[in-house]
Amino acid sequence: MAQDRQQEAAEELAKIRGGEAPKKTKPDPEFCGDIGMKIARDGTWYYQGSPIKRIALSKLFSTVLRKEEDGVHYLVTPVEKVSVEVEDSPFVAVEMTVEGEGKDQALTFRTNLDDEVTADGEHPLSFRPEDDGSFTPFVRVRGALEARIARSVFYDLVELAAEKDSQLGIWSGGSFFAFPESE
Repeated sequence: MAQDRQQEAAEELAKIRGGEAPKKTKPDPEFCGDIGMKIARDGTWYYQGSPIKRIALSKLFSTVLRKEEDGVHYLVTPVEKVSVEVEDSPFVAVEMTVEGEGKDQALTFRTNLDDEVTADGEHPLSFRPEDDGSFTPFVRVRGALEARIARSVFYDLVELAAEKDSQLGIWSGGSFFAFPESE
């Protein structure tokens, strides 16, 4: 199934680039450069400056999106690899559901592209400090890909704050995620 999605994404990329998708797969696809793909801070995908209006196409591309050790985001299909400019994070967590409470609480986030992920040890919450002293929350979706938690969802998250060892934070999936300490 994942191979089918990768082939479908390869075919869509080939259409965008004006050609046919090669049918043979390579274990390590060749880097084909920058084709003008961008993901804006609000989660909108762009191709050569124009928004991709078909949400199904953005969802498809997101299935082959990776962030590699060099910090660059790439669309990686079995046949090619192209860079993607990402303004902030590739996903935005737009909804949160809560099951249980306290240490047994599980927070599940839905992204703008309908990925669902429960915050836990494999999908941690993290907090990036900002210049103004605030912090921006994220949840790991898969691999090194994160979703920035939308402001409205963050307000709901803060309402669930608990204290552990004199540190304020959030419980989810058996893990405690401490908020950064204010200075």
